[in-house]
Amino acid sequence: MSSVDAELAIRAAQAGAEVVRSHHGTSVDHFAKSGWDFATTADVEAEEAILAVLRTARPDDALLAEESGRSGSVGDGRVWLVDPLCGTLNFAVHTMLVSVNVALRVGAQVVVAAAVDPFAQEVFWTDGTGARVRRAGADQRLTPSAVSGLVDVNLDPPWPNERVFRAARLLADEGFTARFRPRVVSTTLALAWVAAGRRAAYVTDGQLRDNVHFAAGIALCAAAGCVVTGIDGRPWHSGRGGLVAAADAGTHAELLALIAAQRDPA
Repeated sequence: MSSVDAELAIRAAQAGAEVVRSHHGTSVDHFAKSGWDFATTADVEAEEAILAVLRTARPDDALLAEESGRSGSVGDGRVWLVDPLCGTLNFAVHTMLVSVNVALRVGAQVVVAAAVDPFAQEVFWTDGTGARVRRAGADQRLTPSAVSGLVDVNLDPPWPNERVFRAARLLADEGFTARFRPRVVSTTLALAWVAAGRRAAYVTDGQLRDNVHFAAGIALCAAAGCVVTGIDGRPWHSGRGGLVAAADAGTHAELLALIAAQRDPA
């Protein structure tokens, strides 16, 4: 069933990506949410396209989507997590760094996931047995690598661990700049890039359990063999939360040490 569900996740994410591409360069309506956050016509219509695919194929499954929230039954513990356009701020200013994310959680575990780059037309996906990228219908296994030294850092709020960790402080740390080069893509597409060896690591704060933005990317990194924990080194869904997804154990350990150095001794 996992391979069938993986293909369904891919198909659903591609349906959303097609909508996103169709709106690129056009004037889209904005719908205010909170603070800086907003949705666009592309977010809403891409989500509708994704949910239509999932509801047709799996009418008994539950859905948790960024714009429309929860729907469907949770009787069998199968929940689809949908982020129709991760990187809305980028998209709204015609910056082609976005991702369309679909993941399936069964019980407590995300078992399949797909993250589509609508503009590069790459599909990063996992059926739980490995992670791959699909280009023009051909699949290639993802291989993490820290060779680039590039670390993507999410600077956006919320910052639940602000007293002991801020990503912005990490960028000013001489130990960080001596070893790594920061990047701020401002979309969880960067997590797929960690799995693919295009980034050495990704760091963010936040509580990420059942987070539609991060579910697919975390699953990809885990399936590719990355080291994935929270900012305190514990499982990412426990403790302080946050996320350090690194290509290898050495990079992960270095980043955890830099993060730990921010903690207030008091």
